Amino acid sequence: MPAEIVSVENVSFGYDSSLSLENVSFKAYEGDFLGIIGPNGAGKTTLFRCMLRVLLGYKGTIKLFGQDIRDDKNYLKRIGYIPQTRSIEQGFPVTVEEVVSFGLIGRKYTKDKISSAIEEVGLIGHNKKRIGELSGGQLQRVLIAKSLVADPDLLILDEPTTAIDMESENKFYSLLTELNKERRMTIIWSSHDLDAIKKLADKVACINKRLFFHGNVGEFFNNEKLMMSAYLESSMQAHMHSHFDVNNNDKIVDPDGL
Repeated sequence: MPAEIVSVENVSFGYDSSLSLENVSFKAYEGDFLGIIGPNGAGKTTLFRCMLRVLLGYKGTIKLFGQDIRDDKNYLKRIGYIPQTRSIEQGFPVTVEEVVSFGLIGRKYTKDKISSAIEEVGLIGHNKKRIGELSGGQLQRVLIAKSLVADPDLLILDEPTTAIDMESENKFYSLLTELNKERRMTIIWSSHDLDAIKKLADKVACINKRLFFHGNVGEFFNNEKLMMSAYLESSMQAHMHSHFDVNNNDKIVDPDGL
């Protein structure tokens, strides 16, 4: 039995009087590739922020690597994270290897380790380039190298292919597959690209504030009735909530943008 990496139990979180997550529970194990889907406003980023201790006001229990995250934050060293919005502007005057080195702040390291991470994402020879010289897809791979340089056991990706071209997206997907299959890295990845989730992930979770489905990709996508009922129900609820909020001039602004 693979080791349990993530355990989320009955987690709820609200902004003001509005719940962004409601009694969400799921587990992820070593080597899992979990795709998280759901409409805008589903609470996917909120979930990730709770898991990363950015938001600690949640109800319920979150354990990573067997430890309650409220008791011990050392687990953060074992996680690589790519946020939905880029954590560094392309005009910032730093080189590729400098950005990747940010992933090793507070640790002993050598330039060989940084070079190895850059090579792993397919950017050999770009070490000294300023990030302003890179394409959007190349910059995204630099950020992946930054998240990988510390050899994480868990990689969390929040809609990481936003605003990159198709070729870069395909290279990115190939890299994720390699990390999952060859290094047995556990990956949790939120995306609106259902085709990519179907091809790459082995498990899927459908979330819109609460969990509508969690299980094997085949079980979800090969059962059209199940897929439509889970995904469309979650999307319909999002539409109804949005309609209700607008009509009552009481729209809640979620600082996550989701």
